[in-house]
Amino acid sequence: MFDNLSDRLQAIFANLTGKGRLNEADVDAAMREIRMALLEADVNYKVVKEFVAAVREKAVGADVMKSLTPGQMVIKIVLDQMTELLGSTNSRLVLSGRIPNVIMLVGLQGSGKTTATMKLAYMLRKQGKRPLMVACDVYRPAAIDQLEALGRELDIPVYRGEGNDPVAIAKSGVRHAVDTLRDMVIVDTAGRLHVDEEMMAEAVAIRDAVRPDQILMVVDAMTGQDAVNVAAAFAERVDFDGVIMSKLDGDARGGAALSIRQVTGKPIKFASEGEKPESLEPFYPDRMAKRILGMGDVVSLIEKAQEAGAVEMDEAAAERMKRAEFTLDDFLSQIKQVRKMGGLGGIIKSLPGAGKLTRELDGEVDETALDRIEAIIFSMTAAEREKPVIINGSRRERIATGSGVQVYDVNQLLKQFADTRKLMKQFQSASGKGKKRMRFPGMPPTGF
Repeated sequence: MFDNLSDRLQAIFANLTGKGRLNEADVDAAMREIRMALLEADVNYKVVKEFVAAVREKAVGADVMKSLTPGQMVIKIVLDQMTELLGSTNSRLVLSGRIPNVIMLVGLQGSGKTTATMKLAYMLRKQGKRPLMVACDVYRPAAIDQLEALGRELDIPVYRGEGNDPVAIAKSGVRHAVDTLRDMVIVDTAGRLHVDEEMMAEAVAIRDAVRPDQILMVVDAMTGQDAVNVAAAFAERVDFDGVIMSKLDGDARGGAALSIRQVTGKPIKFASEGEKPESLEPFYPDRMAKRILGMGDVVSLIEKAQEAGAVEMDEAAAERMKRAEFTLDDFLSQIKQVRKMGGLGGIIKSLPGAGKLTRELDGEVDETALDRIEAIIFSMTAAEREKPVIINGSRRERIATGSGVQVYDVNQLLKQFADTRKLMKQFQSASGKGKKRMRFPGMPPTGF
């Protein structure tokens, strides 16, 4: 979503850092370009005006102008200001001591409320909670059936109630949570295609009936400034506590995410990229600002690795890794960890310079590469996975046929695996002897 804006800003910064000294004219020229980049990204005009003015005021200070690296200092100022624009610090759910806690979701039809309800319930269950989803969208066809289907998939209960009164369903849903010992209730309310008085009145009535601990508005990041205007209307009538920004993996310009905090005064609490239950994540303004400026988000990548268990392995596997004798089964387990971390595309997006790397890959990350590798390994016998050296020509043909690939693909995987083991042995040898000079093998082909 932020690729175009990120590219524009990085080009502006490259021009700044290429100059030994900066004067006010250089700063003003950069500010004009930043202003145009933000406006083209559909950021609210007033927000852009205040942002650029704040950056310029700090950038023309004596400390910056007399610095040996003024360009880098301007970049730091832009980063700090963008972090402040997005909310400065992570805003967490504020829950009370009562049981059950109630969270109410509001927003327009099509913003992703029902999916966000499921994702939030999934996140809370991972935190040890016992959530109940309450389906109050009695207007959209199959909305309740959709939530029930999602609930069955995740084994999280859904309360649909009786009748067509959303307020009555919400109230009885909270009572049902008490009766079934559920400590969290997530109320999925109805939306409309646009803001109208009937929707607002219903949202207010549900709020007054269930007295939610938190009201979260689900905003579709793809709708640009319209999303900001809708959020402002909800903030005035319903007074929500925070925003769930959905569809951040889309190809819109991203102006809503950069504008909504400043316009409504409400923080973005969660952001969602993708349809999977685990795709909802806490929103960190500083990390998002770094991603927008092309600095990556390595902290989030490390957290995903830890959550996926990528840093953990059983004692036998650890010992094999230590001796550089890991097997193709170990290799397979690492692929599973990559998938848990969002796949190759998710990992690349978190790396510094992700935009440039994606362009070098022609904008595409071949996620099917992992599928092919898995298929090849699954087509091997236990003995072949344990000792790939026994895989001769006839075995390679059998594995290729069983996995639906060419013999060349099998050969390539085995070569990459052998090179990896060889490299690890060199590391082991170097760490053991201290002064031994390492020679790295040539990079294997990357057909996968």
